[in-house]
Amino acid sequence: EIGSELSVHWQKSLDLFASVTEHWPDELARLGRIDLPERRNCLLRALARRWREAPPPHFVVAAGVTSAAQAVAELLNSVARLPQGAVVLPGLDLASPDAEWAAIWGEETQRGIETHPQHHLRLLLERIGVARDEVVRWRWGDGKARKAVRGRAVSNAFAPARFTARWIGLPPAQRRLKGVRLAEFTTPAEEAQGIAIAIREVLETPAKTVALVTPNRDLAGRVAAHLRRWSVEADDSAGQPLASTPIGILLQAIAALGLERFAPVALLAVLKHPLVRDGDARLDWLDGVRKLDVALRGPRPASDLAGLSEWLAGGQDKRERYLREPAQAWWAEQAPLFADFEAAFASSHPAAADLLGAVRDLVSALCGDAAWSGPAGRAVAELLAEVESRIGDGPSDFARADLLPLLRQLLGEVAIRPPQGGHPRVAILGLLEARLQQADLTILGGLNEGVWPQGMTADPWLSPGVRRALGLADPERRVGLAAHDLAIALGAGEVLITRAARDTRAATVPSRFLLRLDAMTGGLDRDARLPLLARGIDANGGAPQPVARPAPAPPASERPRHISVTAVDRLKADPYAFYARATLGLSPLDALDAEPGPAWRGSAIHKVFEGWSKEDRLDPETLMSRVDAMLNGAGVHPVVRALWRPRLIEAIRWVGETVEADRARGREPAGYEVKGVVRIAGIDLDGRADRIDRIDDGTLAIVDYKSGKAPSNKAVADGFAMQLGLLAAIAEAGGFEGFSGKVSAFEYWSLAKDKDVFGKRSSPVTGKTAICPPTEFAAKSIADFVKAAETWLTGDAPFTAKLNPDYAAFADYDQLMRKQEWYERGDR
Repeated sequence: EIGSELSVHWQKSLDLFASVTEHWPDELARLGRIDLPERRNCLLRALARRWREAPPPHFVVAAGVTSAAQAVAELLNSVARLPQGAVVLPGLDLASPDAEWAAIWGEETQRGIETHPQHHLRLLLERIGVARDEVVRWRWGDGKARKAVRGRAVSNAFAPARFTARWIGLPPAQRRLKGVRLAEFTTPAEEAQGIAIAIREVLETPAKTVALVTPNRDLAGRVAAHLRRWSVEADDSAGQPLASTPIGILLQAIAALGLERFAPVALLAVLKHPLVRDGDARLDWLDGVRKLDVALRGPRPASDLAGLSEWLAGGQDKRERYLREPAQAWWAEQAPLFADFEAAFASSHPAAADLLGAVRDLVSALCGDAAWSGPAGRAVAELLAEVESRIGDGPSDFARADLLPLLRQLLGEVAIRPPQGGHPRVAILGLLEARLQQADLTILGGLNEGVWPQGMTADPWLSPGVRRALGLADPERRVGLAAHDLAIALGAGEVLITRAARDTRAATVPSRFLLRLDAMTGGLDRDARLPLLARGIDANGGAPQPVARPAPAPPASERPRHISVTAVDRLKADPYAFYARATLGLSPLDALDAEPGPAWRGSAIHKVFEGWSKEDRLDPETLMSRVDAMLNGAGVHPVVRALWRPRLIEAIRWVGETVEADRARGREPAGYEVKGVVRIAGIDLDGRADRIDRIDDGTLAIVDYKSGKAPSNKAVADGFAMQLGLLAAIAEAGGFEGFSGKVSAFEYWSLAKDKDVFGKRSSPVTGKTAICPPTEFAAKSIADFVKAAETWLTGDAPFTAKLNPDYAAFADYDQLMRKQEWYERGDR
């Protein structure tokens, strides 16, 4: 009994399969329908029966068929026996020894070799009821001897494994593949470039034709793109999937926009699409889109049009309002275009037809009639019309989330081919089309395992033994079909085989077919010229010359005379980064849909404490409510909220308790987010103190909140993280309005975990590792700042990149300085 010897998981799969085969016919009968394969078989058998009963009076030929399906075999049997009928089998090997032919089919003690290029034809002949000896050679061949000689060599190369020992004794003429050469490239990009060069060389000879044959669509697309540099448009028989055409991409982007409820990435993908507002209005449109792009940087705003408009109208500080205001007016004009679309996707139970209609209408609103023009536009319009007319036949429980997968599948099944065709002497062919055409030069591209032949995937439901018992084809039969296609292609007049030694991830393995050819011939002729041309065609004067470590040195008169206390570390650790930001005016943009990172968390915490201090006057009862309001804001991702909330609440509670304890001892918070400036060494030094406390002895305390860990005392000792000391210098110089006097306490209040609790107060001038007494810290910080200012701001020292890499933690300008070109080779 089938399955009695199977392992448990295969038995479960077989039981499920048996259940399906038992109930599915009843379901089909209830619906009054049949499966698509059954319909095909019925049609083929009906045609075979009709021709047997009433042979047609005209000539009938079945050519190029390789499928050995039973219904196909029955039809070919009928055609072969018609008075004017003929069956032309492609690439049938009539010359191989009988012992090899028998081994392909299999014997009582051995299975057939389904990976052999002749196995499917052997099976087809058996089902037609014709012996190989009854097949005659096609008499209208070109009669060129070289092809017959090469055919025998190819047949020898694909001999069953136990017959390959005879390769050693083969005469040179029967193992030589004259006219076949191999070009091995380093990468797929280089392979595509080399193939394009080979095609371009063929076009130098009038009337000479060339065809690229490959199952690798990525390789075909790359070659076609390279050929366009010479204005050669290749005729690709596979065409372009409708899903990858501009209108297909726009349809999918609009569906994603509705499903993601106007998320920034999805919205900008639609607004920036090249079909949107194409024409004279395009520049003005893109100007508004760029403003919106800048405004949406950072954490995601609230969903839907209302949330987006509210986001643009808001902004909690001057910088946010500066970025959002330019986009607000433009978006207010465009938002009505999306109102009906939003309403369709916001419906509680949207119908599939309504969703498709909303997508179609938005395309027309954004692009006009131009979206539906051209081959791709007309194909999409016809596809949508057909789907909408038949959408009622689909499931009644259609959900919004099903729309995008449905569109991807429907668009991916349609190929678009330009009606005018491509270059008349260049063709890019798949394996099926290559059986029907010939070219002077045939290029067989991508001869790697997993490409030619393509990788086999195991059947998740039926084990190999069960498939054989049920009479189903072995998945490896596709390997035999790929081998057959290669064997036929090797019969071309001139053949170039190519492969890449690596793909995008790792080293590749040469195709098993290529290894056979190489072994049988003793080594195919190598084309060493094409790889060199592929590497050299875009070379600019020899080997690349990495840049040196950048160190711009503008004159002192053009250097900044203003700096923030938070930028002093950047000036000393990475002068180039300071130069890029302060002199060149380049500031990094946040990512779209950015996760709330350390900077966002720090800013959010500061706002909580500022509001709690200024508006609630340190009322402990209101602190937690402010934290909750911040965590429930539109820009906080639910995952971040869930992970951060327990830690933050404990740390905030510690802050509230510590403030109350300090107030009980006579230390009173007096200033929050206090700005100040002082002139030192000819430079305006400004800063913002998170909090300034008055101590009962009349001195001041500077407090800096940290969402993470506080700077180490070692960093302060090395001349970095001097922010507290510089803020103290501003305070002691009267730079903070309303605050002046001696500063005696310098404190970091960290909300990070310390041992088993969240929240810690630390100071660089207290404890065993104090760098100096508190009374000297401000003076030390001033001296350190003066040295830096005289070096880079009023002096002429170059702004050297990554001068102190241990303290240059941020990588915002690493790409601008081309760091990888000089840093890794030790130029630092």
